[in-house]
Amino acid sequence: MPWDTNDYPSSLKNLDTTVRKKAIDIANAMIDEGYDEGRAIPIATEQAKEWYDSASKSEIDQVRNMSDKQLKQRDENAEHSRPELLDKGEHVVAHDKGWAVQSEDAKKASYVFKNKKDAVERAKEIAKNKGTKAIVHKKDGSIQNQTSFEE
Repeated sequence: MPWDTNDYPSSLKNLDTTVRKKAIDIANAMIDEGYDEGRAIPIATEQAKEWYDSASKSEIDQVRNMSDKQLKQRDENAEHSRPELLDKGEHVVAHDKGWAVQSEDAKKASYVFKNKKDAVERAKEIAKNKGTKAIVHKKDGSIQNQTSFEE
């Protein structure tokens, strides 16, 4: 069950409201991607704090105004959790709306960005958290480069 502002892990209770909402949003997305709650909560908390420190006023306002329905929406749109993808690399591939981040063997993209730089950043972030590889492709589908976060 996804978390919201009324039902969230107790470790988030002392966070600023906006940081807590961002952490809930990140943690819900990680759970959808197959992360264990025990790993998702501390990672989401740290990422939310880092986000807040570098976010613009409009980004902060956008998160501050997120409803519980928006926080839970990912779960309703997710096909279902696929833990087998946790060991797979993250690929950055051309997409009709820009550049997509997609786990190897996934049925669809996890994220779509307008520019490749943002997609590569997100793929590396996910791969680092999973301990896998980030594989960046050229528009023609060939591999441009790889970054390994495997131990």
